[in-house]
Amino acid sequence: MKSAKGIENLAFVPSSPDILRRLSASPSQIEVSALSSDPQRENSQPQELQKPQEPQKSPEPSLPSAPPNVSEEKLRSLSLSEFEEGPYGWRNFHPQCLQRCNTPGGFLLHYCLLAVTQGIVVNGLVNISISTVEKRYEMKSSLTGLISSSYDISFCLLSLFVSFFGERGHKPRWLAFAAFMIGLGALVFSLPQFFSGEYKLGSLFEDTCVTTRNSTSCTSSTSSLSNYLYVFILGQLLLGAGGTPLYTLGTAFLDDSVPTHKSSLYIGTGYAMSILGPAIGYVLGGQLLTIYIDVAMGESTDVTEDDPRWLGAWWIGFLLSWIFAWSLIIPFSCFPKHLPGTAEIQAGKTSQAHQSNSNADVKFGKSIKDFPAALKNLMKNAVFMCLVLSTSSEALITTGFATFLPKFIENQFGLTSSFAATLGGAVLIPGAALGQILGGFLVSKFKMTCKNTMKFALFTSGVALTLSFVFIYAKCENEPFAGVSESYNGTGELGNLIAPCNANCNCSRSYYYPVCGDGVQYFSPCFAGCSNPVAHRKPKVYYNCSCIERKTEITSAAETFGFEAKAGKCETHCAKLPIFLCIFFIVIIFTFMAGTPITVSILRCVNHRQRSLALGIQFMVLRLLGTIPGPIIFGFTIDSTCILWDINDCGIKGACWIYDNIKMAHMLVAISVTCKVITMFFNGFAIFLYKPPPSATDVSFHKENAVVTNVLAEQDLNKIVKEG
Repeated sequence: MKSAKGIENLAFVPSSPDILRRLSASPSQIEVSALSSDPQRENSQPQELQKPQEPQKSPEPSLPSAPPNVSEEKLRSLSLSEFEEGPYGWRNFHPQCLQRCNTPGGFLLHYCLLAVTQGIVVNGLVNISISTVEKRYEMKSSLTGLISSSYDISFCLLSLFVSFFGERGHKPRWLAFAAFMIGLGALVFSLPQFFSGEYKLGSLFEDTCVTTRNSTSCTSSTSSLSNYLYVFILGQLLLGAGGTPLYTLGTAFLDDSVPTHKSSLYIGTGYAMSILGPAIGYVLGGQLLTIYIDVAMGESTDVTEDDPRWLGAWWIGFLLSWIFAWSLIIPFSCFPKHLPGTAEIQAGKTSQAHQSNSNADVKFGKSIKDFPAALKNLMKNAVFMCLVLSTSSEALITTGFATFLPKFIENQFGLTSSFAATLGGAVLIPGAALGQILGGFLVSKFKMTCKNTMKFALFTSGVALTLSFVFIYAKCENEPFAGVSESYNGTGELGNLIAPCNANCNCSRSYYYPVCGDGVQYFSPCFAGCSNPVAHRKPKVYYNCSCIERKTEITSAAETFGFEAKAGKCETHCAKLPIFLCIFFIVIIFTFMAGTPITVSILRCVNHRQRSLALGIQFMVLRLLGTIPGPIIFGFTIDSTCILWDINDCGIKGACWIYDNIKMAHMLVAISVTCKVITMFFNGFAIFLYKPPPSATDVSFHKENAVVTNVLAEQDLNKIVKEG
């Protein structure tokens, strides 16, 4: 060891293969990290210029004719010691053919595969299977809502601790753990199918006017099948535990492994793949629901998909996701703690952390005692908190629209629920993925600084706000509806579905199966007074409908049967759907274009060692203030526009069947504009508060856990080359 005025250990010189070239070209002062094992070192003054002493000579000095090779070898040893860079493999198994995976691109590929798998299960298969699970296990919507929320609850509880303790850990192995938990969660979610026995078909509901219909009793009983609720919740909790490392530690690892200007592109690509996952989940789940639920037991039935009693094989997709997620465990565990070249990349980076009184270095260790101090330090970072609140406000409207956009399209433009869901997915998924990639690409292309990145996000949010008024333009009047906006040929009264023409049909308001006759929509064939169906025609046709006025121009063979009605909603006269979809697609692109820049800004404006914890706080607050209350707020708002509710035989209000289209459009614009204004306010306030480090200061990322000593680069360089 040397004295406090020299270099204690040559291994702690910042590592970079081209450091000699950079330093000799600019012989300025640099900061060299040193291990504080000498008490005299702790008492030294870091800010003073100190004359370095000669380090100990090597027993076998290198030849003077090859100093660059010597330096590269020493710097390479530094990479292995400080950053634990190593080959791709497991234990002593490091085949050369697999080393091409040991790159940022190789890691990004595996990260995208895991993100897609997580998106398929959590936001795809779970959402599309909820209605089937609700029917199969006889659960109320409130219980299935609890199942959906369990993922976010688990994520919120674990995000801070996983991001804190995983920051200095082996991040790829944390992602291997994430793959294990995602697979386990998918497996557990599918288990009720194998323990609940064979699905029993009930009796078919008669949808036509029958005067002798048996009355249903108002007794309610709780089925033992509803106990599987706890299994579904456990599966969602496990999925939440797996998603936590993916979006905190995985994002930080990507940021570690690539230069600053490329980080946004890699992160944007990863986030885009997480958005692509739900699209695959919806397509896969939709196809699997066309298979009968008990196909594994060899059971079949004559019931078709058009029958309300039909249930599809919702569980197959979860088993496939379980197998695929677990297949990623070994690849992630083969990655080293840091990819080769990370030391060089880190040495070339400069800190852009927000400069404030709370920017004091925090001893970021593995002890739980350090957690409150680290958390307090981040909470005092005003720029970081503004960005977190900005993303939370944005998440509220994005999750709200992801949940209710199909309902809006269905009601505004008179489409079927399946076609509306297809259109909604065709707009949301590609638009969101394209926005994430474009945002990351533009930030990377123009090498934006932290402040310019925030300005870019503010601009894209402003464009999205301006285009959000498309909902006012796209609003459509409600089509005529018998008993709601139209009378039954001058009989009955508005607000009452029962009229003299259907008073003896014993119709149920819990069975909504709209039919159209004479340009007027009816709640069901029963409420239209139809008594004769013809099932072999597509769409299904009904005759002898006492509530539908016969037209003199009917010349088909249906005349011999009486009046006619056709299954499905009446065709809408509103032709604004194509324009709405095009403009809303652009809104989605600009909305998600701000996502990656904001994430990159959060990574830049905080202490380097606190990036994972910062992401953990962001996702926790984002869920508490955004994704969890978002669908709830949108649901209450849309329910306030309801004009016809489902009321069962016990007189209990259920789902809403008909909405006021004009009021719904205005309410959605109000929510969108409010949230966008909040987003832009906090984003702009973050730009106003942000104070970058002085431009002349090169703040090294290596100073945070070591005592720093300033040396003259030119003199130190000569010593290193001379002593070898």
